[in-house]
Amino acid sequence: MAKVKKEEPVLTVNGIKYFEADLSEEVKKHVVNVQGAEAEIKRLQMLLALAQTARNAYQQALMAVLPVKS
Repeated sequence: MAKVKKEEPVLTVNGIKYFEADLSEEVKKHVVNVQGAEAEIKRLQMLLALAQTARNAYQQALMAVLPVKS
């Protein structure tokens, strides 16, 4: 039975690969902070999309009840 080689985690920044084991604790903390910020941006983008969808629905509802002017 062939042994499966476990791959070491790699961080790629600006096209340069770094082995996680070679990174300092400070670098690892910054990586976690960047990942957290990216997750928050994604969450806020989803919230913005939801709010924009709601606004569009409210605008359509408004247009439906406005009196028609000629």
